[in-house]
Amino acid sequence: MAGQSASELRSALRRVLPGLDAEPIVVHRSEGRADPRWHSATAVIDDAFVAKFAWSRVAAVRIHREGEILVALRSAAPHLRLPEVVATSSDPTLLVTRLVSGAPLRSSEIAALDNAGLDRAAAEIGGFLAELHDPAVLAQVRRVAPMAVPEPQADTEVLRQRFGNWVSDQQRETVLCWCDWTDTVLGRPSPPHVLVHGDLHGYNQVWDMTVPALRAVVDFDISGPTDAEFDFRYLPSQSSRPDFCRAIVRHYQRKSGRVIDLERVMAWHMRTVLGDALWRSEAAVELPDGGTPSSWVEGLAQRMIDAGVNPQVP
Repeated sequence: MAGQSASELRSALRRVLPGLDAEPIVVHRSEGRADPRWHSATAVIDDAFVAKFAWSRVAAVRIHREGEILVALRSAAPHLRLPEVVATSSDPTLLVTRLVSGAPLRSSEIAALDNAGLDRAAAEIGGFLAELHDPAVLAQVRRVAPMAVPEPQADTEVLRQRFGNWVSDQQRETVLCWCDWTDTVLGRPSPPHVLVHGDLHGYNQVWDMTVPALRAVVDFDISGPTDAEFDFRYLPSQSSRPDFCRAIVRHYQRKSGRVIDLERVMAWHMRTVLGDALWRSEAAVELPDGGTPSSWVEGLAQRMIDAGVNPQVP
């Protein structure tokens, strides 16, 4: 496709799902990234379907790969809560799934849960990940679908070279220390690989918060094989309540029989959080909730303490 307009999407739908092209379409435009990897968008069609489409070759590969992974997962792990694939096409590149009603997982709603509700929400996420990370799932999906090499938003070299432009000298030294620590932690022998979702933040989850119950996990476009801890990289900042992340880990370990290395989780978390702050700052995109690179460093430091991790900051 040539761009992220509704007319471009209608043209593709006429070829892939005739009839849907005449229905109401609301395009959710992507944030302004120059990198062609992110030249993709989603649209809601007739309040019943979600379409993902792309206008660069590399982004088109990601969307086509996601469609194949979702189809493969339906067979490999039929009980996983996933969106139903209605159509997937490589020419034009298009992925259409049935809309799952619900809301994203927001930190404010987690904060409002009582202890029983928080434990139930944690069990939902821990259970989903335990099922996804079953070694048999990776083995089956690997046979039929291409997969990505999951990576966080930035590596430590990029953070060393560029993050200091956005924070004080003292925070820059802290970040440099964290980078050294992260390289040490992630340089250790990796646990056995599993199939990870790869991008499990709250807006890639669909919830009924009245229960609370996880209704679906979406956006599998960067899924691939790596250590299980990678899928926990967003969870320390998912809530201001540190007991939420700890409860997810507890439920996951109980169901999967696998031990999660919290140092490895926090190393991935550091690269995720600071990498996210860096690209947004350099692209003049606002950080969520009015944050700044400096405040995100402060928040990350507190989460390191909450996790019981000591990256030897001077």
